[in-house]
Amino acid sequence: MTKDTFYKNSILLTMTNLLTGVLKFVFAIFLSRKLGPEGMGLYGLIMPIYDLFCCIINGGMITAMSKECAAYAADNDYRNINKTVHTALLFEVFWSVVMAGVLVLSSRFISIHILKDVRAIESLRFISIAVIFVAVGSILKGYYFGTAKAEVPAVIDIVEKTIRIIAVTSIITILAITSVEKAVTATYASLAIGEVVSFTFLFLFYSLVSKRRRKGKGARVESAPQILFNIWAIALPLSINGFLTTAIAGFSKLMIPMRLTSAGFSHGEALALIGKFSEMAMTIVFFPMIVIMSISIVLIPDLSRSAAEKNYYKMEHRVKEVLTLGFLLGVCILLISITMPDSLTYLLFKRTDLSKYLILAAVGAPLMYVSMTTYGILNGFGKQKIVLKNSIITALLQLILCFALIGIEWINIYGYGIAMVISSIVGLILNMKEIQKHIYIGINVGNLLIYLAVAVLAFYLIKVMLLVIPNSMGGFKIPFICLAGIFIFFFGCYKLKKKDY
Repeated sequence: MTKDTFYKNSILLTMTNLLTGVLKFVFAIFLSRKLGPEGMGLYGLIMPIYDLFCCIINGGMITAMSKECAAYAADNDYRNINKTVHTALLFEVFWSVVMAGVLVLSSRFISIHILKDVRAIESLRFISIAVIFVAVGSILKGYYFGTAKAEVPAVIDIVEKTIRIIAVTSIITILAITSVEKAVTATYASLAIGEVVSFTFLFLFYSLVSKRRRKGKGARVESAPQILFNIWAIALPLSINGFLTTAIAGFSKLMIPMRLTSAGFSHGEALALIGKFSEMAMTIVFFPMIVIMSISIVLIPDLSRSAAEKNYYKMEHRVKEVLTLGFLLGVCILLISITMPDSLTYLLFKRTDLSKYLILAAVGAPLMYVSMTTYGILNGFGKQKIVLKNSIITALLQLILCFALIGIEWINIYGYGIAMVISSIVGLILNMKEIQKHIYIGINVGNLLIYLAVAVLAFYLIKVMLLVIPNSMGGFKIPFICLAGIFIFFFGCYKLKKKDY
């Protein structure tokens, strides 16, 4: 009997993404210590502008290039692959430079009238450099994915994250930067440096590979206009979809400081609240999401193959496995967060004023993790339009709830967490309703009770370990207890759960 490659691919992809995710996590912790809550708030306020311009410039390009190059690679038609890459690169250079110019010219307007913070001007100008190299880099990443060399961008992404950490550390230390504005500017300067280095490596490797593959089958070489038409036929719908969801999510983030100031907080206090909740507490809660995102990528072809084979039992079994994993990861992060919030936040951020934000963010983790998993399942069923529709519905709902709740003084930033949980529940209901049209997903009440009982047991065992294990272990005490608690929880769930028949 052949081994199921689903688990093997999931583990390999999860390990690769885990390393990248760990670097992002370390970078976020380092930034929080250097920038402080207000600086993290300003950093997070600027990021939606970066995301929006990236979406406008190169939305859908990686997927489009991947599909085009894969089609040519299947026929060993490297002449058309090279022509496609060169044509797309020339177009992206032109388009990204134009949009980067727009960003530079409008940076003062965006800072003053949209972000409401003049300190963002220089950061936006560094972003204009970064988006150019993100755009041209997306062409080469699409090429690597299409020619089955996904390990190249994966390794380079790890290198890029490492260089960003080194760059921002060097800039802040050498220049002895202490102000929030300059520290945030240095952070976005390191982002630009990282993207330049990333593209340089991507291009150098492409140059080496393409020289060895100049020859190919004697098929007709497509014209540049036809190549661009083929690419944009795939990329444009994806770009529009991405733009809509990114714009709504971005507007929601930009609205938060405005609603906090209307609730009576100063602009600096509003940014500090955003930094504590969104950029610090949520960083901890969403760290295990790496596993869900990795498995979702592998899940798409796996479910597609099962559907083509009409193997509905395997589809049902796989979907239940993934949903259960998402729920257990969410319960696990909730368990860790409520048992030692002070110790955990002090270990990572050297702060003791984040506990209430961490607990709030973690309360909805089980439902948020399961909800995120359902989007991957629907993509596996080929229901991209449903995914888009439900994503827009939940994003709009979150936007409305944020507007309504954050402006209330006694709720303030907690409204953001409440909005996230409610929108996740609505998204979960909408997605499960669609999933049930294809396969039946029942709730195993017996296993659910077992999982909750194991969670309660793990909760008290972690509390005991916190009291029994001496503080002489120093910085190793909390990581050891975290790992022990995670092991106890998952081992207990695995051993005690009942099989579905």
